[in-house]
Amino acid sequence: MELEPELAALPLRGEDEAVEAPAAAPEETAESRPEEDLEAAMAVEEEEKEDGGGKGEDGRVGEPLQPVLGAGGSQPREDAGDALSQDEGNESEDSGGGSCSDYGDQDKPGSALKRLVPEGNVLFPDTFQTNGLLFYERFKAYQDYMLADCKASEVKEFTAEYLEKVLEPCGWQAIWRTNVFEVLVEVVDMEYSSLKAVVRLSDPFLCETKGGAFSLEHMQELLALKGHQLPLQELWVVFDKSGEFDQTALAVEHVRFFYQHIWRSWDEEEDDDFDYFVRCVEPRLRLYYDILEDRVPSALVADYRNLLSECEEVYRTFLDLRNSLSGSDSDSELESVSVVEGVKLYDRIEHLKQKLKLIENPLLRYVFGYQKHARLQPKGIRPAGTTITHVVSATMMSSLLACLLREKLSPASCNEEIEIQFHSDPLSAMSACYKGDRIIICPGHYLVDGTLYVADSVELEGYGLPDDVVIEKRGKGDAFVECTGADVKISSLKLIQHDAVEGILSVHQGKTTLENCVLQCETTGVAVRTSAELVMKISDLYGAKGAGVEIYPGSTCTLMGNGIHHCKEGILIKDFLEEHYEVPKITLVNNVIHNNEGYGVVLVKPTVSSDAAEGTLVDSEGKIKAIQTPGEAVGTAGEQLHKQASGELDFYGRGDASEHAKGNSEIANELSAASLKKKQLCKKRLSSLGIMEADDNLMSQEVFVSIEDNQFRRNGKGSFGTFLY
Repeated sequence: MELEPELAALPLRGEDEAVEAPAAAPEETAESRPEEDLEAAMAVEEEEKEDGGGKGEDGRVGEPLQPVLGAGGSQPREDAGDALSQDEGNESEDSGGGSCSDYGDQDKPGSALKRLVPEGNVLFPDTFQTNGLLFYERFKAYQDYMLADCKASEVKEFTAEYLEKVLEPCGWQAIWRTNVFEVLVEVVDMEYSSLKAVVRLSDPFLCETKGGAFSLEHMQELLALKGHQLPLQELWVVFDKSGEFDQTALAVEHVRFFYQHIWRSWDEEEDDDFDYFVRCVEPRLRLYYDILEDRVPSALVADYRNLLSECEEVYRTFLDLRNSLSGSDSDSELESVSVVEGVKLYDRIEHLKQKLKLIENPLLRYVFGYQKHARLQPKGIRPAGTTITHVVSATMMSSLLACLLREKLSPASCNEEIEIQFHSDPLSAMSACYKGDRIIICPGHYLVDGTLYVADSVELEGYGLPDDVVIEKRGKGDAFVECTGADVKISSLKLIQHDAVEGILSVHQGKTTLENCVLQCETTGVAVRTSAELVMKISDLYGAKGAGVEIYPGSTCTLMGNGIHHCKEGILIKDFLEEHYEVPKITLVNNVIHNNEGYGVVLVKPTVSSDAAEGTLVDSEGKIKAIQTPGEAVGTAGEQLHKQASGELDFYGRGDASEHAKGNSEIANELSAASLKKKQLCKKRLSSLGIMEADDNLMSQEVFVSIEDNQFRRNGKGSFGTFLY
């Protein structure tokens, strides 16, 4: 083992510092290179003597340095250790870590913070920019360091313990911000238990107000009234490039964010049997970032904020009433009335809290959102009783205008005078529509930031080919097209959706006809909700991360001549076997369903139970046979539907045609079985209620009208499948 490189790498210390020994054992080193070791030690000793052998800070005079190979003296080792610790501390500060504790220097991301330059008074110092933390940074801080597995009643205690570990107790400046003023203060102490800092006004005095004037004396009086203690969430730490106060700034930010966006005033009264972080912090934190990143519809965000404000107001009223009752000793009639009122307020609070939890839960929030959108109110007929044709075009050439007038807007083509309004974008045209109006969109590429709400019976058509009339949705949160009108017609358009939360088109109620359109989807494509009707013809739909078309129970869906491809699933039929669901009516004719990741068509249904399967048999060929019972004549229904949907397989010949027919047949068989099963369940429920003969109209509902001539190509899992739950 060579020693010279190690000696050469050793730092030269002053006379009050020691040279750190190499890692090699003394005996091994002495045996390997004794001459070089001795010469090196003597050289160092000569340098010490030439320096005058002056007195060091520790009072030692001319003390010779021990040879490195025998570095067994205790004092030099201690000095070296101190120096090494100091160097490591400096390196930690240079890398952005704080010096107040060992908390999270390596584990906690974002320790090297940026500065935020104030927009107002240039005399104010810069602050740490901490409001741009990522979701996982806040998540890690709350889960691992601040809250851990605490209960709701322990939040303040855990937060105080966290601050004691990471917060500098004094020596840092901050800007105290309120709705009225901003003032520079200096922190001199901490009150961890109350989550407050003890402060004094900085010298020189810096203050900026948003109305009126606050002198130095006014601020001193205000601080005196507060006992010179300020909540941490009202303080913004002044920037320090050394990194010494990075963790302090982050800790203050975590506390501020928590009490502004996560904590609710009623949380402490919640049941303490559950982990507060899992139950409340995580879903609220995820919702905050979903809203921040436009992943939640704006209407749902507004609902959530309104519900939150209402709940806070009702809770304050409830607290005031409870405090007034607790301070009274009488049993008067007025107090009894107050108790009843308190019970009503409590029930109201619980109801509002349940609604808030629905929206905070990512799996349930869109159920709540759907119910909201389904209540869009139509305008009806225009007060003057007239209808208007709305023309949308940013700019227009004279030749295009001439063609448009000749083909669409001439009195001869409509047999009456036409009132025309011009718009630059589709949203403004739609907002101006009443029942019976028509919107003509000229060729162009239109970018929209909101949602097209179609609540009245209107026609929306593109003038030209779909690829020439493009409406592209910008933003992430809202749905694209929401239809609730009684008779809506959309044609010759291309709709493009990016980074969306909801589907490209949702039909909530009424009838919507979609013809000769191109739908470039992002999430679930087209959704046909309960009691709604969709007629989709000669259109192309692709790109959905969910199903291209979702068919809900009780809806009517007609798909003819469409292409549905490159989606996760082609068509998804929701479960309709539950007691309160109605059977959907589905027509699938001449569609090409291809290149989907999963199945071409998927039926969602519950796992088969003994009573659900009662009364039906499936033979080896997959055809449905019914067990005849007295007074019931449904035995041939499934077979008739099967023949209607698929016909004879020999009719299609062999090869691809045979495969397509097999897919149609498979879908027909499964849906026939589901329809028959629904009948059996309905019959059984009616019998349990004492109704022996069912209404023929009630029992004659079928799951589809026609399924024929559809083509299924290159779907990842096949033409048809079922999803059991």
